[in-house]
Amino acid sequence: MQQVTKGKKEQQNNVIPFIPEGDFYFTKGIEAFQKRKFDIAIKWMKKATEAKPEDPLYLCQMSVIYTEIGAFHAANQLLNKVLQSSDYVDCYYLLANNYAHLGLLHDAKKFALSYLEQEPEGDLSEEAKRLLELIDIDEDEEEDWDLEDEDELLIYQETVFYHMENMEWEKAIPLIEEMMTLFPEHKLTKHDYTQALFFSGNEEKAIQMEEDILDEEPTSLYSHVNLALFYFQQGKYTEYEVHIQALLNVYPIHEQQKLRIAVTLARTNRFEEAFQRFLLLSKGKLKGHPSYFRWYSIAAFHHGDKERAYKLWQEGTKKYPKLAKESVPWD
Repeated sequence: MQQVTKGKKEQQNNVIPFIPEGDFYFTKGIEAFQKRKFDIAIKWMKKATEAKPEDPLYLCQMSVIYTEIGAFHAANQLLNKVLQSSDYVDCYYLLANNYAHLGLLHDAKKFALSYLEQEPEGDLSEEAKRLLELIDIDEDEEEDWDLEDEDELLIYQETVFYHMENMEWEKAIPLIEEMMTLFPEHKLTKHDYTQALFFSGNEEKAIQMEEDILDEEPTSLYSHVNLALFYFQQGKYTEYEVHIQALLNVYPIHEQQKLRIAVTLARTNRFEEAFQRFLLLSKGKLKGHPSYFRWYSIAAFHHGDKERAYKLWQEGTKKYPKLAKESVPWD
């Protein structure tokens, strides 16, 4: 109560000093996360976890933000911390998802199954089942072709891969056309074909083919990758944004798919996002790809990590002398 001087109307001060608690910070963090302001979301969520350090919901939400920005190891540390002191079952699915993105499929499968064993009808049960299906597809992909004695397919793949990586489109096209005839079920071939067509000058046919594929398969990662690249090259940035936005929240399991997204981001001048994606890649699985060295070094340079850029470029040109003939932004 505030006493005013005599002769003036008495006023009552009902303002209570506001001391934010964990729930306030948590709510602010969620709002920032929904607006995709991840740096701000992390700051608010850290305040929430400081206010309530043992609240599993707060820690799990913090892990989700880390997952969204690709900080999978930091996310997993938080989730394991929760499991040490509680039986918060959602952690098992979140761990499974993160391990899948890291390429650790055995661990991903183990945690997805753990979630379903404890919550067969849980809120995340459908997501866990879909994740298991993706893991099974990834594990069986090579085996399916091997069982059919596809030595010829492998020879074609290796030859086309060489020409595509070296951007020798005219040499790749007739081989890809043969592949589509001999192995019509091998879907990736069509996406290689449209890319080779586009960069050899047949742009409209390439775009139409990808749009047709996307109509049949609206979630096709390869179609979004190619169409983002094609429309960017044509300066059609509204169409480009549609397809690049479809990729920004996608973190595939397969290393080759991860590389395609990273390369596409770099080729369309989204260097910061590209750099973060390249950091997540397994170099040991991709050192046979000239595009890994080409675009990772360029993304690193624009990110400001010039030392890493030069080192990658030197390593790449030593392994692939043709790269040395290409122009780079630091020349």
